[in-house]
Amino acid sequence: MLHLRHLCEAQIETESVVTIGVFDGVHRGHQTMIRRLVEEARASERLAVVLTFHPHPDKVLGEVDRRYYLSSPEQRAKLLIALGVDLVISHPFDEETRQIRAEEFVDQLLRHLRLKELWVGSDFAMGYEREGTVEFLRRQGKIKGFSVTAIELIMSEAGGDSIHSSQVRDLVRQGEMRGAKGMLGRAYSIEGKVVMGQQRGRRIGVPTANLEVWEEQIIPPNGVYACLARLGEETLGAATNIGMRPTFGEDRLSIEAHLLGFDRDIYGASMELSFEARLRPERKFEGTEELLRQIKLDIEEAKAVLEKVQLD
Repeated sequence: MLHLRHLCEAQIETESVVTIGVFDGVHRGHQTMIRRLVEEARASERLAVVLTFHPHPDKVLGEVDRRYYLSSPEQRAKLLIALGVDLVISHPFDEETRQIRAEEFVDQLLRHLRLKELWVGSDFAMGYEREGTVEFLRRQGKIKGFSVTAIELIMSEAGGDSIHSSQVRDLVRQGEMRGAKGMLGRAYSIEGKVVMGQQRGRRIGVPTANLEVWEEQIIPPNGVYACLARLGEETLGAATNIGMRPTFGEDRLSIEAHLLGFDRDIYGASMELSFEARLRPERKFEGTEELLRQIKLDIEEAKAVLEKVQLD
């Protein structure tokens, strides 16, 4: 239904089933829990609401990498809404949120969301000095008329290992795209705008779309990847290079996707790249001819990988 940027913007009239968490990447553990929550909300004729936070508390409270996120707030909301969620709130995690007492936050949930069921992780805590533990919330629920369900983020309804966004971050940073896909239930993706590059690829007969992406989202390590590129409703194969272009002595990171069988002007368009596999690390070549030979090999390998992905 909606993606709001502050809890105070929500003024719903229907009772709700609410879950609270960061949900970075919306991995398979998140998905399993969200589907259950949506089913419960539908069965009880309530709204399914996800209250998440931006910035990530880790970014505010600790020393973490500048590129830390698996998904932007917009990507995250889109993924959650695709699972059937009625309302996503990306609430600011700032000093005011850090200092709010847990009971006051509960009262805001009741006031703005008509909370009747609260679903949280088993180790969840909110509010000032994390005073709002699961037991605290259950005591509040008995007094104020809502229930609390504590759950583990497992891979599927059938059970399995628990999963955490930190595991996915590690896999993406290592270039283990197949492992990340296994935990996400989809290929890891980044979104951005196609911008003008140096035109070197076009001059050697291999035009590329240069992608400008959110500076805080994790980018896989430098190298060449087999990707699927989405332009609106169109999906294309792509051989994508991430790196500094050492053959040309550059020192600026670039993300360049050669779209297979495609050569239209798409400057300014939004594009999503999904990373199916890492083909090789970045390397420096002796000159343009050697680079071009390798690019052609990369393109053929990317085609083979993507054909298998489409068959699967």
